[in-house]
Amino acid sequence: MKFNKKGLSGKDLEVIDSMLSQSPHSPPQLEDMWQLMDNVWDETGCNNEDPDWDKVSEFYAHPVWLLNGMFIEQHELSMQHRNAISDWIAERNFSNVLDYGGGFGTLARLIAGKNSKISVDIFEPYPGEYAVLRAIDYSNIHFIKSIDQKYDCLVSTDVLEHVPDPLKLFSEMIGYVRTGGYLIIANNFSPVIKCHLPSTFHLRYTFRIFTHIMGLRRIGPCIGSHATIYQKKKDITVDWQKINRYERISRMIFPILNIPYIIYIRFKNSKI
Repeated sequence: MKFNKKGLSGKDLEVIDSMLSQSPHSPPQLEDMWQLMDNVWDETGCNNEDPDWDKVSEFYAHPVWLLNGMFIEQHELSMQHRNAISDWIAERNFSNVLDYGGGFGTLARLIAGKNSKISVDIFEPYPGEYAVLRAIDYSNIHFIKSIDQKYDCLVSTDVLEHVPDPLKLFSEMIGYVRTGGYLIIANNFSPVIKCHLPSTFHLRYTFRIFTHIMGLRRIGPCIGSHATIYQKKKDITVDWQKINRYERISRMIFPILNIPYIIYIRFKNSKI
């Protein structure tokens, strides 16, 4: 595994090289990458139980996310997932696609490269200059600061576990999709890294219920990836009283539903 650092600013390159020197393996393995991200989370003074959002914003603007993007593009399983998602989208000849929280732009570049007729917008709160530079050769990719149109398809991978109110954000995502359009969603409501907020973990078992309440039809898994495909059948007014009631129930039953997961993790760790 060799990272493509061409085009990185001197400051970003210095920080990334410093982080790589901390990795116990060269090149880093997946668990090493997670640890490097946790290190930056701690160094920034972040707390996932009581987040200071100024510090969290500083964390998401850190070059560790550039390193994570470069790592993903060299990681076989991560690229398998993104190739499967981009294949599904490219084959359907959508007019426009929104990559929500597109980060490094890997998925957007795959989609744009496989079907040049699709306009791909990346909505990313923390766009890095290097990510923008990597997309400069794709005339059908645009980084956008606000969303002012409806899309044939919205894709969002590993975003909702990072935000304090994932159901509210997910409802907003649905609103950006035209009736009959699709959402491709991958979540990781698990304590894999510290920036996954524990307040979201109950959705690991109940997220599918909320997608139904919000008016989506579950098509099924995006074969070959960690994502699920949903279709927006109609515009509805979200019943937030019902959502909030179900969310309270979801939080209440989470400790019980989570028992097998805890047992599995303890068993797995005992084998290490």
